[in-house]
Amino acid sequence: MNNLFRKKDISQLLNKTNTVQLPKTLGAFDLIMLGVGAIVGTGIFILPGTVSATHSGPAIVFSFIIAAIVCALAGMCYSEFSSSVPVTGSAYTYGYIVFGEIVAWFVGWALVLEYGLASASVATGWSSYFVNLVEGLGIHIPAALAGPFDPTNGTYINLPAIFIVLIISFLLTLGMQESTRINKIMVFVKVGVILLFILVGVFYVEPANWQPFTPFGINGVFTGAALVFFAYLGFDAVSSAAEEVKNPQRNLPIGIIGSLLICTLLYVFVSLVLTGIVSYTDLNVTDPVSFAMQIAGQNWVSGIISLGAVFGMMTVILVMIYGGTRLLYALGRDGLLPKVMQELNPKHQTPVKNTWFFGILIAICAGLVPLGKLAELVNMGTLIAFMVVSIGVIFLRKNKQIPSDGFKVPLYPVIPILSFLACLFLISQLSVDTWIACGLWFIVGMVFYFLYGRTHSTMNE
Repeated sequence: MNNLFRKKDISQLLNKTNTVQLPKTLGAFDLIMLGVGAIVGTGIFILPGTVSATHSGPAIVFSFIIAAIVCALAGMCYSEFSSSVPVTGSAYTYGYIVFGEIVAWFVGWALVLEYGLASASVATGWSSYFVNLVEGLGIHIPAALAGPFDPTNGTYINLPAIFIVLIISFLLTLGMQESTRINKIMVFVKVGVILLFILVGVFYVEPANWQPFTPFGINGVFTGAALVFFAYLGFDAVSSAAEEVKNPQRNLPIGIIGSLLICTLLYVFVSLVLTGIVSYTDLNVTDPVSFAMQIAGQNWVSGIISLGAVFGMMTVILVMIYGGTRLLYALGRDGLLPKVMQELNPKHQTPVKNTWFFGILIAICAGLVPLGKLAELVNMGTLIAFMVVSIGVIFLRKNKQIPSDGFKVPLYPVIPILSFLACLFLISQLSVDTWIACGLWFIVGMVFYFLYGRTHSTMNE
């Protein structure tokens, strides 16, 4: 039992003279762009339509705000951890410090689920927008090659989804400076497209479409908050970059909180304009933002939005795969996964082997598996990690080895406790099927830990 709860020594983590190091190349603006790149994607181009049509109505605005408040609470806890202990691994490493190895593995396994399935699900959404875009250019991709394996519907493999995952995996092997440079360009493009939708769409808003504002009641708003929580996934991936950040005590909190604030404003304005142009009852479509512009008779804007969605989802895939590879790197460095996961390429100083391993697994899922309900499954893994980080701040403060110059959560310990309870509440809103699927995932993870991780852990040394 003592071995299961053995903890990492913070002083050794902060003084890693004998371990492989990732180069420090990222500043505050890079982190904000990473956060916006990860957050603004499927959540703004798809979820506002489907969730408002089936759960929240125009009150999806409140759903986004509730989810943002939960994320902001958790984001402050992440900021304290990442600025105090700037090492890669995100919530996994933080759990290792304050709770011990078995809890750290549990959180790491949950985050593998989050990053992997989020990347795969966004890749399938990217595929549908890409297919629509190229068809507008006169290029037809057969349905059999543009959907998950489902012979009854005539689809066998989603080649565009596989293609984009492999391309982005290759990009990430070239190094973080090159990846963040391309990420910035794509973020500027998609934010510009979103602002174009808001500026054009506001002139076609019919206030009558906002009535009734809460057609599904307050329960619909809370259920919608649990679902649109998926739209905020990614800010935690910023903390995965901690080891590669210059001046992490200053830049990490700016990156995490800044990206959350920008994305919340974009989500609220897009939701208001979207449900104002089209009645929420008609928004259960795969491309609601483009659909709204078509209803408004602005087909040229609709085409530009489709292009922006293609760029926007690419940045989400990039940051999610990045977060997953850095998590695998940390697990490999700690011996809980095979050491090949921590090997760095001599030329690019990136974990090339684990990037290709993770990317190929995601590509297989994106190409073959129907991912209709994976948003809930991804949310479960993320909320578990948020709960561990939130309550972990209380234990972190008691550790006298922690440097005192990092970010500190205000109103301590009220905000960490509120963050924990808010995440617990959102988990309770998820379906029974999601609980069962996650339970099976964690059983597999525990079996792997006891058969391999426990005996190969570097803590045994």
